[in-house]
Amino acid sequence: MSNAPLMPKATAVWLVDNTALSFDQVADFCKMHPLEIRAIADGDAAQGIKGMDPISTGQLTREEIERGERDQNYRLKLSVSKVRLPEVKKKRGPRYTPVSRRHERPSAILWLLRSHPELKDSQIMRLVGTTKTTIASVKDRTHWNAAGLTPMDPVTLGLCTQIELDFEVQRAAKEKPMTQQYGGATLLPASETTRKEDEFEADAHHERAGHDQDDLNVDAVFAKLKNIGGGRKHDDEDAE
Repeated sequence: MSNAPLMPKATAVWLVDNTALSFDQVADFCKMHPLEIRAIADGDAAQGIKGMDPISTGQLTREEIERGERDQNYRLKLSVSKVRLPEVKKKRGPRYTPVSRRHERPSAILWLLRSHPELKDSQIMRLVGTTKTTIASVKDRTHWNAAGLTPMDPVTLGLCTQIELDFEVQRAAKEKPMTQQYGGATLLPASETTRKEDEFEADAHHERAGHDQDDLNVDAVFAKLKNIGGGRKHDDEDAE
């Protein structure tokens, strides 16, 4: 429940005319600016507005007003209404379509089926206010005017609003599996990218091992050549 009284400006007019409350007290109770209350008192604002008695409507008590008149720092409190209004239940069902627009529903159904195939029959029923039988006849082209139907945007026809259409399309997109929502090329999964990196690291490891092996082979070759050279030197000395 709002903390402001019903018809705050009319209530402010009545309080200014019938009480000795300060401008700040009236402004705080009516949720208005003190300058607006001063303008009402000076006759510069709310001209022609009839004041509404908050006591008769049960929003304020006489004792509360008298307490505020005695203490300028006191802030009036809105009385809790003892009358409870029944909650209005929203009726669920197909949207009502004026008679003048009903002949345009098959064209709107055809547009929705072609432009948004992800929509369910129940969603089309809510948007256009049609029946499942009519939707099936348009799908199967068994409608009596199937040859003369032209796809037409239901928003343009005034059968629904753009906000309602966008809401149903987004709702259908969330409920639809990801594999059906998107087609074509997709990003590689993490397992694939990780495997590629592992293979790259493995190749790099083998390459480093190969370089180390080559270094070892070079050293062995030089050592062997050195030994061979030393053996020939001894043979020459023996010959002399």
